[in-house]
Amino acid sequence: MIKTVLFDMGGTLEDIYVDAASEKAAMLKLDAMLRSWGLGPGVDLPELKRRVDAGWARYGVYRDAHNVELKPVEIWCDYILTDFAFPRERLAPHCEEIAHMWEVTYYHRQLRPGVKPMLEGLKEMGLKLGIVSNTAALYQVFDILEEYGIRDYFQDVTLSSVTGLRKPCPDIFQVALRQTQSQACESAYVGDTVSRDIIGSKKAGFGVSIQICSQLTKMKDAGVDPAFRPDYMVGDIFDVLSVIRQVNAAT
Repeated sequence: MIKTVLFDMGGTLEDIYVDAASEKAAMLKLDAMLRSWGLGPGVDLPELKRRVDAGWARYGVYRDAHNVELKPVEIWCDYILTDFAFPRERLAPHCEEIAHMWEVTYYHRQLRPGVKPMLEGLKEMGLKLGIVSNTAALYQVFDILEEYGIRDYFQDVTLSSVTGLRKPCPDIFQVALRQTQSQACESAYVGDTVSRDIIGSKKAGFGVSIQICSQLTKMKDAGVDPAFRPDYMVGDIFDVLSVIRQVNAAT
């Protein structure tokens, strides 16, 4: 019997993708923000992009090797913008603002059609609902849930930026289970990647794993162990409601 359903955010509840336009918009905003704080990078936009990309690559190597998430101050001061040698005491107060901007500008984001009626159906079943999301900003997920009008459906929102743990580390799933007072065997997890969502939730002991593909799934799942597969796959987020009803009707 499933009593709790936890969701990934980007790629699952919301469509998310990156293109040349969003990359350029993020660089323009970053350049403008730095200049407004008297921290002009002193390079043109292509060079700014090259250095920022290199910084993200450095951070990605560290982050993915340890399944951890650093705080925005550490990410932007020690990895992303370290090539500019900005005084830490001047850059640090602005790092969460940069992180928030990056999450909503570098990525195109839109709530998937069918999310609200799906969540309403799960709520009517009396299920606990929550989110477990990897993010490099402290507040962006909370803010966008409010913008989408779905924040009140969730009893808990567990973020890598807050816990310091990053999917697929099973510990971040365990944090969410404890915060919702749920048992793993009575919980389902819904995500768009095998590499982070399915593997992580299965290692944490979840009773059911559900995958919905996003525009980033293939890239994130490149080289993933073929032994790991979701219990169910859905093409429409609304179908999660049918899966949970089916599982519970069979128990």
